[in-house]
Amino acid sequence: MEFAGTSFALTITSLSHCMEITPHHPTADPIKKTPQKTPDSLQLEKMRVSDFHYDLPEELIAQHPAERRDQSRLLVVYRSSGELVHKSFTDLPDFIEPGDLVVLNNSKVIPARLRGSKPNTGGQIEMLLVEEIAENDWWTMLKPGKRVRPGGCIQLHNLSGAAAEIQAELIEKNDEGHCRVRFQCLGNIIDHLAQIGETPLPPYIQRDSQPDPEDQDRYQTVYAGPPGSAAAPTAGLHFTDGILEDLRAKGANITHVTLHVGLGTFAQLKVVNVEDHRMHFERYEVSQETIDLIRQTKGAGKRVIAIGTTTVRVLETIARQPELQPGHGKTNIFITPPSNFKITDALLTNFHLPESTLLMLVSAFASPGSIDGRATMLSAYQAAVDNRYRFFSYGDAMLILN
Repeated sequence: MEFAGTSFALTITSLSHCMEITPHHPTADPIKKTPQKTPDSLQLEKMRVSDFHYDLPEELIAQHPAERRDQSRLLVVYRSSGELVHKSFTDLPDFIEPGDLVVLNNSKVIPARLRGSKPNTGGQIEMLLVEEIAENDWWTMLKPGKRVRPGGCIQLHNLSGAAAEIQAELIEKNDEGHCRVRFQCLGNIIDHLAQIGETPLPPYIQRDSQPDPEDQDRYQTVYAGPPGSAAAPTAGLHFTDGILEDLRAKGANITHVTLHVGLGTFAQLKVVNVEDHRMHFERYEVSQETIDLIRQTKGAGKRVIAIGTTTVRVLETIARQPELQPGHGKTNIFITPPSNFKITDALLTNFHLPESTLLMLVSAFASPGSIDGRATMLSAYQAAVDNRYRFFSYGDAMLILN
């Protein structure tokens, strides 16, 4: 799920987080609480956003999905040895063992990109819904944002370009330039998005005007459920119903968490030092069934395999609660090297933007408890470039194992 960059917040050693949770019924946490390895201050001072830069030829940014979802390539990274193995995504079941737990983020992408105009001048405005505060009350990103001031209105258009019976009033702007708007419409704006909203493709995927018809289907996982994301959890885009059945046939259990992708995932870093970045909150939910399966898997000594960085962020958020429990809440967990992982044992992910928080997360996972994972990931990314892998949302996948 790549957009413009990424974001996260607060410090527990180098793994930062702050969360609000509404629990169901507390239960005993079977996961051993291991102490975090604390980096010295010199290491933290040297951790700069620019340390996570790499050069990427523009032609390797995937503009369209593979012909079939599971036709993408798969780069397998063994973090203990640094060995790289080049495979196809259809080979994924070969790396699954009986008793493994595969955890998917089932958030559904909403048609979050809206178009409109200023009623008095006709100036065109593009709006991206990023976080629902309450019914018809949203934080958004406006382009161009300077054209509308608090108290001003935007006339929204339907997909044919005609004026819809919906207006948005700008309530306030925050320090980052994000705009809080209140929609004036019959019912909930969510119910109107199919008529006025477009698939919110990231800016590096170029389209002549509106997204292609294929984007509505392919920028969505086959198991998408609760609506709420402004960008796709892209590691899941490779899965087909057939691949999921193959995983079950190997003896794996499959479960879901929900994290609605927003600014916490794709906001661009605007700091020099990694530790100065603060993540935006994103909403998540974990069921009792998923908690039970995590306990069962860990108790049997099997692996929890996270599909995507958003899934990792949910798992490592709940792992840091006093009790492992189901519930819903908000998280702004920021995972950077050096960090330890309490639940996640393996990770399937896409190739991420340079200097993004997603690249920082996978670098942390490549070498838990140390800063060496950054070099491991940058080396793997260079190998992917050399072998002409496709990058970002519609690109190929990486599987990180021990």
